Amino acid sequence: MASSLNGKKIAFLVAPEGTEQVELTEPWKAVEQAGGTPELVSTEAGKIQAFNHLTPADTFDAEKSAADADVSEYAGLVLPGGVANPDLLRTDAAAVAFAKSFFDAGKPVAAICHAPWTLIEADVVRGRTMTSWPSVKTDLVNAGANWVDDEVVECSRGPNTLVTSRKPDDLPAFCRTLIETFAKSG
Repeated sequence: MASSLNGKKIAFLVAPEGTEQVELTEPWKAVEQAGGTPELVSTEAGKIQAFNHLTPADTFDAEKSAADADVSEYAGLVLPGGVANPDLLRTDAAAVAFAKSFFDAGKPVAAICHAPWTLIEADVVRGRTMTSWPSVKTDLVNAGANWVDDEVVECSRGPNTLVTSRKPDDLPAFCRTLIETFAKSG
């Protein structure tokens, strides 16, 4: 299977605080190791505060705000989890619109843990088979998704391919699948 992201830029959308650090850094490393260029996008450009569960961890620099980011610049989108991160993103109209634009453009999206909350707000989960952190299950089902308890789910039933995983323990499968999926996309 294809595994090269050479020449592809991948957006990582996060809130200014609350991102689960390992769900940002492990996919970021996987994109770099596959030859891609990750770019951090947030609700505003500047520092973001990542967390190790509820404990503040490292800070990272968001290059662009979601309002200033253009889907045409990216081959795919990664949505890291953390409880507060997607909860903050789903209240930001520009962040929700940016995430939705990948579905409208037919570009792949990968979301882990609580990240599907942002996709629920974007109204792009109806009819999709997905997984997530267990507490997000009811929200996904109520939004029309088919929820399954698997370490990684790749769903092509829709305008794009959607990769989802449940939790940090699923990161090896999540990273492998998102790289394969993003490499296949035009």
